[in-house]
Amino acid sequence: MDAHVPQRKGVVRLSLATLWRRWLAAIAWTCLLAFLPWWTGLPLLLGLAVAQLARVPRLLRHGAILRRALRWGLAGVLVAGYRAFDGHPSGVTLTLLAALAGFSLLVLLESWQDHKPLRSASLAAASPAWNEIALAPIGPSATLIELQSPVWMALDDPANGAANNIAMVGRRRCRIGANTLIDHIEPQASVAPGQRWIALPIAAGRGVLLYDRVRDRQYRLRGWRLYGWHAGEAWLSRGEDKPPLALSHVLGQDQWEE
Repeated sequence: MDAHVPQRKGVVRLSLATLWRRWLAAIAWTCLLAFLPWWTGLPLLLGLAVAQLARVPRLLRHGAILRRALRWGLAGVLVAGYRAFDGHPSGVTLTLLAALAGFSLLVLLESWQDHKPLRSASLAAASPAWNEIALAPIGPSATLIELQSPVWMALDDPANGAANNIAMVGRRRCRIGANTLIDHIEPQASVAPGQRWIALPIAAGRGVLLYDRVRDRQYRLRGWRLYGWHAGEAWLSRGEDKPPLALSHVLGQDQWEE
């Protein structure tokens, strides 16, 4: 398998403590907007939405945070709006209509973000569009990357798990090494050639989980599947009609370096 895709390096740490901090921050943000006047919280949400639409390079690394701020902030503003009616009979109806409109717009915004191609000046120079290639006086330089197809092994076979220090300890749970437990995965695994990375399909075909043995970090990528390995890094794809991308590219490291 060959692919002409720019390669970068990047990591993201996911831990239980991080998830707890995210939940606490989201609840605090919702409560803050719920107790503020709605005409104060609404401009804040509109500002966040504009920042998402503008795709400012410096804010791209905070895209997940902005998304959560919009989701939870909208809930807080709706509560503040309902409080502004002060028990009026039409308050519930108008609040429900505002919730329907607000969350519909939020879904459209997130869908647009997920499907809009991420092209920047540096990215376009490394991987030009076809019309840019046609108009260029000299063809762009490119690196031929040959991906190694993943080999999936069944973790139900104790021999496979023992060879890679992986053991199933439940129907959807496995243990890697002595202490690392991973939930909601299928009993299959693909190990990178260098033995550093382990790929595990998320249960019900919802995506793939990548585990870094060296840094003890997990990457739970919903909607992606493992396409192959190259230079010890996983390359992922969302479908047969789309080119594979390096893990660091999927995580947004290319945009962080702008």
